[in-house]
Amino acid sequence: MKITLAGSRHFGVETFQMLRAHAIDVVRVVVADGDDRLAAAARAAGVEVVVQANPKLIIPAEIAPGTDLIVTAHSHARVSGEALQAARLGGVGYHPSLLPRHRGIAAVEWTIREGDPVAGGTIYQLSDRLDAGAIVAQDWVFVKKGETARALWERALAPLGLRLLAQVIDQAKITGALPARPQDEQFATSAPRLDAAVAHAATRRAASAS
Repeated sequence: MKITLAGSRHFGVETFQMLRAHAIDVVRVVVADGDDRLAAAARAAGVEVVVQANPKLIIPAEIAPGTDLIVTAHSHARVSGEALQAARLGGVGYHPSLLPRHRGIAAVEWTIREGDPVAGGTIYQLSDRLDAGAIVAQDWVFVKKGETARALWERALAPLGLRLLAQVIDQAKITGALPARPQDEQFATSAPRLDAAVAHAATRRAASAS
């Protein structure tokens, strides 16, 4: 199983280390910033690092030849359809919510904001639509009273993501396939950046008052 890993920061490094611990061949790491800690970890391990030409998009040339699966871990770039076709099994990502709930960049923050008693994580197939690909694996956790988004991420959702990714990739390694089920669109909600959401709500209130 040959993996091209696209990601950043601490979760990217944790995913990189988990893959190597599972004897997965990470053949290339793709980053938006060449100084990112994931890039440093990959170089230290002798793994090729490619810096994206466009920080918001991963293109076919940035996927390693012979890649079986693209894995994203804290990557904010869209993987183009052509890039996904360059990998035998396409690509998967981890989203810290029970998709289709809380699609977007601030899923954990919206979990806390909405007062959800239960949170979760989803491994999903990468697609053209943000966080909308078919679900490969999913699991849930309780949210503690008074817990912050960061505390929930560090205590439960990041470890859950690593466990689910390991489970999915081990399955793909054995079976050569990634069974998945479509998301149910009737339950989809969005989780934009909270600053943008708050600004939008304020604008709506001002318009209603005028």
